[in-house]
Amino acid sequence: MDILIGLLIIAIGSFCQSSSYVPINKVKEWSWESFWLVQGVFAWLVFPFLGSLLGVPAGGSLFDLWGAGGAGMSIFYGILWGIGGLTFGLSMRYLGVALGQSIALGTCAGFGTLFPAIFAGTNLFEGNGLILLLGVCITLAGIAVIGYAGGLRAQNMSEEEKRAAVKDFALTKGLLVALLAGVMSACFALGLDAGTPIKEAALAGGVDGLYAGLPVIFLVTLGGFLTNAAYCLQQNVANKSVGDYAKGKVWGNNLVFCALAGVLWYMQFFGLEMGKSFLTGSPVLLAFSWCILMALNVTFSNVWGIILKEWKGVSTKTITVLVCGLVILIFSLVFPNLF
Repeated sequence: MDILIGLLIIAIGSFCQSSSYVPINKVKEWSWESFWLVQGVFAWLVFPFLGSLLGVPAGGSLFDLWGAGGAGMSIFYGILWGIGGLTFGLSMRYLGVALGQSIALGTCAGFGTLFPAIFAGTNLFEGNGLILLLGVCITLAGIAVIGYAGGLRAQNMSEEEKRAAVKDFALTKGLLVALLAGVMSACFALGLDAGTPIKEAALAGGVDGLYAGLPVIFLVTLGGFLTNAAYCLQQNVANKSVGDYAKGKVWGNNLVFCALAGVLWYMQFFGLEMGKSFLTGSPVLLAFSWCILMALNVTFSNVWGIILKEWKGVSTKTITVLVCGLVILIFSLVFPNLF
C-alpha cells in the first residue's frame, strides 16, 4: 500500500510539472527571456524556500542543516543543472511541449538514475543494479519511440503547419538543445544525492521523512537560478527586452501566470521527495524513483501535446507509434515491481 501511495504522490507532482508550460501561452507582451526569469524566481527561489522551511527541525534553522555537509556540492550541481533547465525551456520553444519534453526528459531519466548509482559503487550488471539498468533501458526505449513519432510528424507537416503547432519549430536545433538539456538536467539528481547529509540531519532532528529532503531541493534550485538569471539578463540586454519589466499594464496578468508556472514546476520535486518516503521498503523502486518521475513527465507532457493540438493532422501511423511509445513508458513504471 505504501508503494502505491508513493507512486501516486510522484504522479501528481509529475502531472503538475507537465502542466507548468501551459501558462506560457497566457503571458502577454513579454519576450521568452523575461518570462523565463520571472517564473524562475517563483519556481527556483520562492516556492523551494517555502518548502524547505518544512524540513527544519524544531528550534533549528536552515543554516544549521546546511552545515551538516554537502551544501556546496548541491549548489554546484544546481548550477550545472541550471544549464539543463535553461536549454530545457528552449527545447519547448523549438520542438513543442510533447516532443521537447520527451527527448530532454528521456535523456535526463537515464543519466539522472544511473549516475548516482554508479557513483555509489553499484554494480549495474547483477542483482538490483541490473534491474535498475534494465528499467532505465525500457524507459529510454519508450522515449526513443516517442521521438521517432515526433520525427514522423515533422516529415508529414508543411512549414506552415509546423509554425502553427509550434511557433519557432526547428527540428535539428531542437533535438540538439533537448539532448544537452537532458544530460545537464541529470545533475539535479546528483545535487540531491550530494545533499544526503543534510537530509539525514533533518531526520535526526525529528523532521518527518515526507519533508526531510526539501532543504536540499532549495540548494539545487538556487544554483540553477543563478545560471538562468545570468543568461536571461544577458538576453534582455542583447535583445533590448529590458523594457518588458516596465510594461505595467501586463504585470498583473503575467505575474499570476509566472507564479502559476513556478508552483506547478516545483511540485514535481516536492512530490518526488514526499513519494520517496513511502518507497523505502523497496530499494530498487527508491533508486528508480527519478526515472519514474521523468517517465511520467514524458507521458503527461504528450497528453498536453495532444490537448494543445501539437499532433493535429498527423498520420495514423504517427499516432500509432506515439501510443506504442507511451505504452512502453507505462510498462517501465511497472517493471521494477515484477522482481
